[in-house]
Amino acid sequence: MSTVNPGMDAEIFDQFIEQLRRYVRERLIPAEDEVIAQDRIPDDILAEMREMGLFGITIPEEFGGAGMNISQYIETVKQLSYASPAFRSTISINIGMTGSAIKNFGTPEQKAEWLPRIASGEIACFGLTEPGSGSDSAAMQTMAVRDGNGYRLNGTKRYITNSPSAKIGLIMARTSKEALPRNAHVSAFIVDMTAPGISIGKPDKKMGQSGAQIADVIMEDVHVPGSALVGGEEGRGFQIAMQSLDNGRLSVAGMGVGMGRRALDTAIRYATERKAFGEAIANFQLIQAMLADSEAELYAAECMIADACARADRGESVQRKAAAAKLFSSEACGRVVDRCVQVYGGAGYLAEYPAERFFRDARILRIYEGTSQIMQLQIAKHLLREFASEGSVW
Repeated sequence: MSTVNPGMDAEIFDQFIEQLRRYVRERLIPAEDEVIAQDRIPDDILAEMREMGLFGITIPEEFGGAGMNISQYIETVKQLSYASPAFRSTISINIGMTGSAIKNFGTPEQKAEWLPRIASGEIACFGLTEPGSGSDSAAMQTMAVRDGNGYRLNGTKRYITNSPSAKIGLIMARTSKEALPRNAHVSAFIVDMTAPGISIGKPDKKMGQSGAQIADVIMEDVHVPGSALVGGEEGRGFQIAMQSLDNGRLSVAGMGVGMGRRALDTAIRYATERKAFGEAIANFQLIQAMLADSEAELYAAECMIADACARADRGESVQRKAAAAKLFSSEACGRVVDRCVQVYGGAGYLAEYPAERFFRDARILRIYEGTSQIMQLQIAKHLLREFASEGSVW
């Protein structure tokens, strides 16, 4: 029976969250205009985030991290996501994706080498998506061919968050030309992103999420040692990616709540200040209905996320729960930011006001870490599999 992951001491964690909450409001939100103008997080803020230990919050203490459990990590994500999404995006790949994969599947030597680097704030990226493949691993083209005691990687990864500044990459590649059962043709490799043969494309211009840079990663005859194979075993890449994506999907779900809370708070403030027909529009029942619906949906998302995180901390498999939480929270956030624009009325369509940015920033939540449609397929697959194995009881 799996034991509960206690994570960081509860009192210390509460103090950390209060400190982070103040930092988000007093430092990160005032810096949003600079992040948008430069399309990057300023170096001094990155240095502060490293100093606060944000890049290693889930890394075990023995490797320089804070040892948070999943519930604590996602609460941290919710708080960070009240500010510009770039701040969460930068650290989440380190800890929720690359770091968790090495922590859960890496050899002792890999953990000792790479986890302290990740915890110290070396930027990491996670390379799964390609120009012709995302959730469809059978279409993956990146190949890892044995070369002496190591491998040689060739291929292109697309839409890779953090890649323009990443020092460490977790790259998924085929170690078999044929598509094997249970995706056993995919393996995972820890790659030094400064290695010869790696080039990074020009950062893509996006609809929103300024400062969260994404770009192509092109690998041409990139040699990696045999010790780069995560866990020292071929064929486990898809399993590693999916478990890492569970963390990533919970992170996106938490992000949806954080962004939704910011949008709702902004809409409430505007509704109490904006006058129409001689009174604040917050007094109008149809405005109140939009605010109430937003609160109900965010509360529901919070409850789903809390349950999924608690299950993960108990060692349960949460693929279906994480997919459901991500699906609901990301769709709910989309509705909340849409209502925020509606509360602002004509002003909500202008870039001068924050509602327009919230609307653009939130749209990607229904796409990355698996689209809403992929989440639906994941949920249905698990339901049908459980039905087939347990039988029906009527």
